[in-house]
Amino acid sequence: MHRKSYLTAFTTLFVALLFTLWPAPTAQAAEKTYTIGTDVTYAPFEFANEKNQYVGIDIDLMNAIAKVEGFKVNIKPVGFNAAVQALEAGQIDGVIAGMSITPERQQKFLMSDPYYKVGVVMAVKQGSKIKSLKQLKGQRVAVKTGTAAGAYALSVKDKYGFSTVTFDDSNNMYQDVTTGNSVACFEDSPVMQYAINTGMKLSIVTKPANPTGYGFATNKKNTALMAKFNAGLKKLKANGQYTKIVQKYLGTGSKKSQAAANKKNQETDRSFWGLLKANWGTLMGGLQETLLVTIVAIIFATIVGILIGLLGVLPNVFARGISTTFIYIFRGLPLLVLALFIYTGVPSLIGTKVPAFVAGIITLTLNEGAYTAAFVKGGIEAVDVGQMEAARSLGLPFGKALRKVILPQGIRIMVPSFVNQFIITLKDTSILSIIGILELTQTGKIIIARNMEGFKIWTMVAIIYVVIITLLTWFSKWVQKKVQAS
Repeated sequence: MHRKSYLTAFTTLFVALLFTLWPAPTAQAAEKTYTIGTDVTYAPFEFANEKNQYVGIDIDLMNAIAKVEGFKVNIKPVGFNAAVQALEAGQIDGVIAGMSITPERQQKFLMSDPYYKVGVVMAVKQGSKIKSLKQLKGQRVAVKTGTAAGAYALSVKDKYGFSTVTFDDSNNMYQDVTTGNSVACFEDSPVMQYAINTGMKLSIVTKPANPTGYGFATNKKNTALMAKFNAGLKKLKANGQYTKIVQKYLGTGSKKSQAAANKKNQETDRSFWGLLKANWGTLMGGLQETLLVTIVAIIFATIVGILIGLLGVLPNVFARGISTTFIYIFRGLPLLVLALFIYTGVPSLIGTKVPAFVAGIITLTLNEGAYTAAFVKGGIEAVDVGQMEAARSLGLPFGKALRKVILPQGIRIMVPSFVNQFIITLKDTSILSIIGILELTQTGKIIIARNMEGFKIWTMVAIIYVVIITLLTWFSKWVQKKVQAS
């Protein structure tokens, strides 16, 4: 009996402990979280308002569907191209970004039921004499990469005899027309109308063509998420919430109601200082991300660069080969290509997600590390060869001679290059906006998508870069004087 009592007590304790540690099937645990990629500059479907909160028809619709279907979403505003590539690589679960349903996309992804019907329109500069496609012969037209409107323009350009120039975001495409570099641009009708109501000096001159619908995209295996989206969309249309979301950003269809809807999401003061005041916090957030990425990347790049540079001066053919190959490959690869390869190419190979921040650090580490290795190697080789020979003749081994004699002299040559490389890395972070890192340049794009004040916002961004780089340049000169004086 005594042994049975112990056994019973032990069993009871074990079962109690098991139920304590095992997570209960709560509603919170049952709610799956999906990562959804979206664009950053496609108002009124997705953009950041004056409080730097992501809003728009797509954002509100996705959140509303998640609520009625009992799941959670993590919205990642990374840009249209980056979102599509991330979905292909398995980095995210879905894309909602004003994505037209096309046969090509249906072959690659699961596409939802259409949630908004659109057509492609052509817009020209206000006052332009061009009123039809026939007048485009011999002219240049602006399009946005990866869009159905861009695909439509390419499909008719031979028929009407015009050439195209491609841009990554809508604002730059619009500005190319307003400045007269291109005579027209092609855009989805609601997006173009929103830009015009916001103040863009363009006019729509054609009726909507190539009618299609926007759809939500997932990979072929994610049938569960697609079923939830379609079911949620039907519920929202039935209870009237879908109509409320659309009218919030586009009004009831009249120009007056559209202008009123747009005004709610715009800054009241559109002067330079008014925009600077309204967006100061957002710009500083972008600068903070830029500095963080720069500092972390330069630390790793310096470590990698020194190691690879030292390999290049060792009396070993294999070591020097590794150094030369590393410098040749990563200094020769364009930074944009390297970033996309690491963020979208590598995950598809290894089957593991690579966060955008990590991909950005790896990209800069490899690229800037190659340049650092080159000037480390060059700085050591710039020291008179007689210094090494003299040290070796005194009985010092190679490693000690390198550390005690050569490196102290080589560092004086390298220090200015180290600081200059910091400046170069700071500027190179702007390229990482392509993979969705919200650094200063990407922040500028996001602000412009809301207010279409490209010249004023880019002036602010340029001034911030100039101030930071000027400070770093002064620091570089101060360090150089200190090293030379020592």
